[in-house]
Amino acid sequence: MNLSLVVWCDETTIMESKWLFGRKQEAEVGPFSAWNITGTYRGTWKFLNSLNSSSKFQDFQKENGNSVVELVAVPTKITGVHYVQGVVVFHDVFDNEQNVGGAQINLEGVYIWPFRQLRLVANSGKESDSGQEDNNLLSNPYHLLGIFSSQVFQESPRDRLLKRKLSPVNEMEKHCNIEIAAQVSRVASSENNGDKNYYHMEGLMESPGVGDDGDCFSPLLLNATSVNVEVYYNKAVNYTLMVTFVSFLQVLLLIRQMEHGNTQSGAAKVSIVMIGQQAIMDAYLCLLHLTAGILVESLFNAFATAAFFKFVVFSIFEMRYLLAIWKATRPSNSGEDGILLGGILIMYQFHNYMQPILLLMYSFWIPQIVANVVRDSRKPLHPYYILGMTATRLAIPLYVFGCPHNFMRVEPNKVWCICLCTFMGLQAVILLLQHYFGSRCFVPRQMLPEKYNYHRRFNRDVSRTTDCVICMTAIDLRQHTSDCMVTPCEHFFHSGCLQRWMDIKMECPTCRRSLPPA
Repeated sequence: MNLSLVVWCDETTIMESKWLFGRKQEAEVGPFSAWNITGTYRGTWKFLNSLNSSSKFQDFQKENGNSVVELVAVPTKITGVHYVQGVVVFHDVFDNEQNVGGAQINLEGVYIWPFRQLRLVANSGKESDSGQEDNNLLSNPYHLLGIFSSQVFQESPRDRLLKRKLSPVNEMEKHCNIEIAAQVSRVASSENNGDKNYYHMEGLMESPGVGDDGDCFSPLLLNATSVNVEVYYNKAVNYTLMVTFVSFLQVLLLIRQMEHGNTQSGAAKVSIVMIGQQAIMDAYLCLLHLTAGILVESLFNAFATAAFFKFVVFSIFEMRYLLAIWKATRPSNSGEDGILLGGILIMYQFHNYMQPILLLMYSFWIPQIVANVVRDSRKPLHPYYILGMTATRLAIPLYVFGCPHNFMRVEPNKVWCICLCTFMGLQAVILLLQHYFGSRCFVPRQMLPEKYNYHRRFNRDVSRTTDCVICMTAIDLRQHTSDCMVTPCEHFFHSGCLQRWMDIKMECPTCRRSLPPA
């Protein structure tokens, strides 16, 4: 872009340029101090004539909507003239079969800051460079995080490029000369609390056709106000603090659970798939936060801290717990570890379907519920771990998909959030019922497999005496059978002694034969 852009300015702009060459020093002070209009502007657009009167692009079937303008202004050698690049996005424009949600147009032009006039044009008569639009705005963190969140939660770059090729905007840029003439004013201090300079842009967007084809569409009126980037930064920092605090709580909960099942028998009761699903989520979140920190340098410390805590959760505690469970269930894990290896690949390949994938990943309590029923496990998880993990796992998705003003600019979905909370709550309730009332308390008795009865009847000999090899005290077989337990290998133990033993090892203390669940 060279200084030839001044050619298409009107006579007033040319006179302004002459004034600038003659009065360089005065432009530096007084009411004509330079304004840096670099930033993101959000506002509205509407047709001046209520509807689009042009027949060339009839896809413009709405009369108003929301718009976002992102600009980068750079001083030039001419005093008072800034070179401007950016994009303008018109939301809610099209009602077409391609389901295009908005029109994005690349812009370039000049800003004559002593007279607060902005003149922009769009590329016409040539294909737009798909990679150039991101390079124009590499210094805008708001724009960069918007790109990051759109790629993670909404659509991939390939889908975005395909949608742009199918969009009527692609044809419009070939046949139309799009021009924007706007006036920039400073927002009153009472509206921005006097902390920063925020600007309001109001102007007209016209589209004279190439040659004698006539206008492409009716003139549009644009109104937009700059975004408070400092507030946006604070939201991002507060989010990372929340993630750090949640990760710290998860570390404490994991320590409590590992202490609860610190024996081989206790680890064997825990489903390796349940822990593995949570490890996959934490590993993916670690990578996402680290990528966001690298992408936006000014927020690197905040996102790197959140990524570090997620790294600690999955690499130190969850992987250590996974190894303990794998060692305890090595003969019977039936290839569950193979399922875990593909988890991160699935998350990456299908990130465009993030909400369905999240519902699948947030069913991590279901493998434990099934394992409890199949193995008839007694209290494999601590209640604090169940409640704490259920609550902390919900924090990030509820912020992303439930907070109406989140910094990721993802549209809130209240129905999905309610479904996720209900789904997680139902799983937690079932686990707590299994903990307090038995692993098979909700399964009909007719469907239960036959279970060994440790208090079964046996031929009691009044003169018969035996010792419990666990506590080395005598067992009075003349007492009620509930005071002692008999194993399938016909060895007798006190009920309390054998139950405590089976919490450590599922082997007979006398002959080392495997014992069925109690």
